[in-house]
Amino acid sequence: MTVLHRQLPGRPGKTPAQDDACEVKCVHPGAVEVARALQPQDSCVERATTLLKLVGDPTRLRLLSALKARELCVCDLAAVVGLSESAVSHQLRLLRAGRVVTFRKQGRVAYYRLLDHHVTVLIESTLEHAAE
Repeated sequence: MTVLHRQLPGRPGKTPAQDDACEVKCVHPGAVEVARALQPQDSCVERATTLLKLVGDPTRLRLLSALKARELCVCDLAAVVGLSESAVSHQLRLLRAGRVVTFRKQGRVAYYRLLDHHVTVLIESTLEHAAE
């Protein structure tokens, strides 16, 4: 079986995969040592990737975006994202378990908000980056 690769314009004989790789084998021990020393602990990486997976869902990102400005009740959030209250409650349970949102009860109404400033910055930065 023959595999055809798209060549890069202005780079005869180079495919995109080849262009992303080093052309010579050269390891910089000092740079590798510094980069390894700066690696986060495995447990931190696990928690961070779990957080990013939670935020990476389109419905949950819409909910979080709605909560950037102020706390909202489940009914209001359902109206904002155009889903049933049941579906929104399910997503909010996941976000609460992942420590992304918190809530307070006022009578029979649950009001949700982003857990802390870190989450607010994450959502704002993500949306800002995507808009560029």
